[in-house]
Amino acid sequence: MTNTDGAKPPQGPPAPDNESSTGGAGGKTHPAEGRMPTPHPHPTTGLHAHLIVTHPTFHLDITLTAAPGEVVALLGPNGAGKTTALRGLAGLTPLTAGHLRLDGTDLDRTPPESRPVGVVFQDYLLFPHLTALDNIAFGPRCQGATKAEARRQATEWLARMGLSDHATAKPRSLSGGQAQRVALARALATRPRLLLLDEPLAALDARTRLEVRSQLRRHLADFEAVAVLVTHDPLDAMVLADRLVVIEQGQVVQEGTPSDIARHPRTDYIAQLVGLNLYKGRSEGHTVHLEAGPDITTTEDLTGEAFVAFPPSAVTLYRDRPTGSSARNLWRCEVAGLETHGDQIRADLTGELPLAADLTTVAAAELDLHPGAEIWATVKATQTHAYPA
Repeated sequence: MTNTDGAKPPQGPPAPDNESSTGGAGGKTHPAEGRMPTPHPHPTTGLHAHLIVTHPTFHLDITLTAAPGEVVALLGPNGAGKTTALRGLAGLTPLTAGHLRLDGTDLDRTPPESRPVGVVFQDYLLFPHLTALDNIAFGPRCQGATKAEARRQATEWLARMGLSDHATAKPRSLSGGQAQRVALARALATRPRLLLLDEPLAALDARTRLEVRSQLRRHLADFEAVAVLVTHDPLDAMVLADRLVVIEQGQVVQEGTPSDIARHPRTDYIAQLVGLNLYKGRSEGHTVHLEAGPDITTTEDLTGEAFVAFPPSAVTLYRDRPTGSSARNLWRCEVAGLETHGDQIRADLTGELPLAADLTTVAAAELDLHPGAEIWATVKATQTHAYPA
């Protein structure tokens, strides 16, 4: 691995001057550090992990698979188990049970420093006393590269990251985006077979985040091994990942491509992330009978348990019961709250059907919306989407 976890950046020694391997990211294991990885009897490529971690107040039990070149995002609310899963992959949190195989090799008992794993932590954890160049060169030096060779590799990575002019800069003089790129280069310089990114964009301001997200996507597209990204930001996950794995309360609740997750959310958390109203009920033809609430008319013809979803923008609001509306769905509601949502107003509605509705500031003013106001909400059947539960 390229670093260790902790509250403060490590103050470790500079890269050694001898020519021998001392362990480290992907390096050979010293006998005192633990056993070497043993090949799995059925060699495979990529990642296959069953991560079981049990604490007194929390239990994680998830299965993760990924092919070389694939970027998988672990998405979920705070406390869902995302960071525990990442630390389990890195070897920083021991597994209670399960297994971890990378390219057919069992890593369950391999020490963290001997795993072919690169990590980019949320706070980057760069060596504060080393320059950007020497931070990147540290990994190759630990793998046995000469000082000159390690610096040559680091120089190439700086150029690749667009940071050639910052080779002699210390971390304290780097911007957040520059520090993130140095941390990524340090992880990639060890040629890991598994790259772990823990909220890599969380420490950046909005403008820098947009630029660095685009750069990170390009670097991940060129990465030939497995990358696992941990984030709570749906936009980061949608842009950076090929596949999303959504975790809630230590369990996988849904996984699939970003477009599939966005179109077919299966929990309230996912629906809120992608900005949809989501309900579950039993479908009979074009009608979904909700478990607790009114019926919703849809264009899909289904039978059995089903989800039905529609965006807040599909909701039209009236102060009086509409008489000329063609919408098949009509509910009497009450405004529970209002908040600015981008360039619109989002109304939180309760009543016959709790839902969110988006409207312009002008429309909100004309309707005289305020908490406690009674309102009628309509949604056309063509703007709903029903799918099997």
